[in-house]
Amino acid sequence: MSEPAFDTHNPPSPDLVADCVHCGFCLPTCPTYALWGEEMDSPRGRIYLMGIGIEGEPMTDEMVQHFDACLGCMACVTACPSGVQYDRLIEATRAQVERRFPRRPRERLLRKGIFSLFPYPRRLHAVRGLLRAYQSSGLSRRLRGSRLLRRFPAMAALESLVPPLERYEPVPERVPARGTKRGTVGMLLGCVQREFFPEVNAATARVLSAEGFDVVAPAGQGCCGALSVHNGRDEEARSFARKLIDTFEEAGAGWVVVNSAGCGSAIKEYGDLLAEDRVYAQRAKDFSVRVRDVSEFLVEYPCVAERHPLPVTVAYHDACHLAHAQGIRVQPRALLRDIPELTLREIPESELCCGSAGVYNILQPEAGRELGDRKARNILSTGASLLVSSNPGCLMQVAAAVERVGGEIRLAHTIELLDASIRGLPAAGVGRPAGKGD
Repeated sequence: MSEPAFDTHNPPSPDLVADCVHCGFCLPTCPTYALWGEEMDSPRGRIYLMGIGIEGEPMTDEMVQHFDACLGCMACVTACPSGVQYDRLIEATRAQVERRFPRRPRERLLRKGIFSLFPYPRRLHAVRGLLRAYQSSGLSRRLRGSRLLRRFPAMAALESLVPPLERYEPVPERVPARGTKRGTVGMLLGCVQREFFPEVNAATARVLSAEGFDVVAPAGQGCCGALSVHNGRDEEARSFARKLIDTFEEAGAGWVVVNSAGCGSAIKEYGDLLAEDRVYAQRAKDFSVRVRDVSEFLVEYPCVAERHPLPVTVAYHDACHLAHAQGIRVQPRALLRDIPELTLREIPESELCCGSAGVYNILQPEAGRELGDRKARNILSTGASLLVSSNPGCLMQVAAAVERVGGEIRLAHTIELLDASIRGLPAAGVGRPAGKGD
């Protein structure tokens, strides 16, 4: 007789499963349902599968396929009128899948490579140097036109996502406040953000400093564990979380500011992640309440740095783990509207994920590509000359998609526009190009 899908160690909660009344309000917001129209690739379909797993049905290849296809974008959580906590259900389910489901050798190797690299900034930094040499050699352009990458969809997706790597711009461990000091904040550097978008971290430190805050960015900080927790690697995530808490407690900052949506979402849930840890449970709760997304933080404090005009038309893309997981939509738009002469435009189907979702676009390259291309066309339809978002994964995903669909636009993080406005820089120099102008 086959074992039941879930063991007794933190399975998806039957009570949370029972909260779903199968009303269907989640369906229009679910990216995979929008793509395929399959019930089991919708939130309520996956909740049904969780329910039969709880009742004792075995974990099958088909069941895992539907769980793996979920992006974890949490748009369904925003849409649900019954308050179903799908985020907690899918994370518990993925932890069970990670521990109990025997994956095929090729998939195990891919996942091992991803999780041996991305959560480790020093390893990423070494790879960054190799990638920069690869880009400057011209081999990138030749390889993208070859048949070789077509045989390895995950590698093709990964290769297309890497942004142009320019000079590395590290953030000092301490950046003093300009003018009257208003406080001290810690700053999360991230992993992908630190190595692939160091200019975003540099801009974040400058803006916080201009607004009167000392910025403390411990050089030894590691990964926050977001990638691990969103893929069911709970113990790995807990290890990263403990180390990050230790690092920032030693730094002594009042607030911890984050400029990557996925990281911020994960850190704000440290209280749940470490709830069973007798040493860290309370420390995790105390730490989480001090964490703010950079847009959230800046809106809480009236600006003191002058904003200079930026005559540019901007489309704002809601990163899923900012809008749905953290409920932060108004704040980044308010910051953008405070910039003189900036025109803000909304993107059609804004609630649908771009297909990045951490490493989803690598693990599920076909679905990630479809969603990316759909998002790119919607962005280009706005006529904006600049796309702004708050997550490095989104920026990489959209850049690759814009190139595929033959469009052209510049991309930037929200904080880069604020930085340019405060410094009085020209709008044409903000961000980086994507598409046929690249």
